[in-house]
Amino acid sequence: MLSLNKIQVTQGTFELKAHFDVDAEQNVAVVGPSGAGKSTLVGAICGFIDLSAGLVMLHGHDITQAQPDARDMAMLFQDNNLFPHLTIAQNVGLGIRPALRLTGDEVGQVNDALARVGLTDFGTRKPSELSGGQQSRAALARALVQSKSWMILDEPFAALGPALRAEMLDLVAEVAAETKAGVMMVTHAPEDARRISDSVIFVADGVAHGPQATTGLLDNPPPALKAYLG
Repeated sequence: MLSLNKIQVTQGTFELKAHFDVDAEQNVAVVGPSGAGKSTLVGAICGFIDLSAGLVMLHGHDITQAQPDARDMAMLFQDNNLFPHLTIAQNVGLGIRPALRLTGDEVGQVNDALARVGLTDFGTRKPSELSGGQQSRAALARALVQSKSWMILDEPFAALGPALRAEMLDLVAEVAAETKAGVMMVTHAPEDARRISDSVIFVADGVAHGPQATTGLLDNPPPALKAYLG
């Protein structure tokens, strides 16, 4: 279980608070207006943003002060975060060893991950030689080799067209189910939440509200969410 125990993030005049639990192996969408703090929330959970108060607990352990790479989480960013001077296989290998001194078994893990996301023949190419969708697949492969219990997605597929975005979301859901990982996904699109999420965290007015069932919340939204959805 992932627990946010009265956490607070303060950045200048902006404050964000959250106090709730998320069950393991859940697919959770994070929705809300632009600037509400969705990316701030997942950044704080992953350790990229410091808390001004509260605790982050994972599997019953306090990880509030843990560095991002020491948390049982893999994060996919909006820009995919691929290094242009490295091959796709090397970019994926960074998820195992930052120094890229991989054993034979670890090279096999990289190749298996590339195959899983449909990039078997792309390992020797550079990111600039791949389409946007293929780059997203490579970033997902890097998350896959990390074998974390949570995948945190900060709109990594936002730049993709609707059909390709739906394809990537389905792939994320498949990978998460196979590896028994939870997914927390920031999105502006309610249809993305409906597609793969069990529940929704709504962020607005300085508060990240605890997860509620996706269909029930989106079909009968509270006033603040209804105003956001239009």
